[in-house]
Amino acid sequence: MLRIMSFVHEATGKELVLPVTPSQYKWRHPSAVETVRLDQIGEINLPGGIKMGDCTLSDVLLPAQLYPFCVPGARAAPYEYLYDLQVWCDNGTPLRWIVSGTPVNASVMIESVDQGEQDGTNDLYINIVLKQWKKAEAPVLAIAGGAAQTDRETQTATATQKTYTVQSGDSLWKIAQQFYGNGAEYKKLAAANPDIKNPNLIYPGQVLTIPAGADLPAANANSPSVALADATTTKWNPVTQTWTYS
Repeated sequence: MLRIMSFVHEATGKELVLPVTPSQYKWRHPSAVETVRLDQIGEINLPGGIKMGDCTLSDVLLPAQLYPFCVPGARAAPYEYLYDLQVWCDNGTPLRWIVSGTPVNASVMIESVDQGEQDGTNDLYINIVLKQWKKAEAPVLAIAGGAAQTDRETQTATATQKTYTVQSGDSLWKIAQQFYGNGAEYKKLAAANPDIKNPNLIYPGQVLTIPAGADLPAANANSPSVALADATTTKWNPVTQTWTYS
């Protein structure tokens, strides 16, 4: 299945699908590790908290003409794509970065966009540096003896219907994995919450209904970008050593 890589501006719902899926990506998921030296023991490593992830998409092709390997619906307008990316970069706009068919659905900001041409075709090649984004929020502390819900109580919700409040950094895939042990159930979870029009777009503070596993409804139709990916077939041409998509 052809991967579709897209950026979604959550405030407006605008989706930018890259016209050519990059040949590779690597999303870095780091954590802070503190090294402490103790007398007569030596060095030990201690957890130092969560760090933000990042990714660099290299040599992303924005074509000046449509090639057989372009994503369906692509436009031969490289500077239109570049304009949107640069505006989001300049404004520090939080975006959803989504790779179809995978759990990658991260809140990011664009740190930089480098551009250039390589081969005289007027095709544009860009490098996009992404940094994970998280809204700055004060932690909510439970009062001793209070009735605050624990993580364990939240995560044992598959037997009966419950609710869950979306946290910053959540995706439906992640929530489905948490409650049903299978992230692929995210489409059914979206169907159980009629307010969700696009399963790739959920927001912190949104309250979701979490049905029992046996009560999950059938999944709704895919979003346009995922539907395009599912409907696209790939074929390897051994003569030209290239992939074609149809």
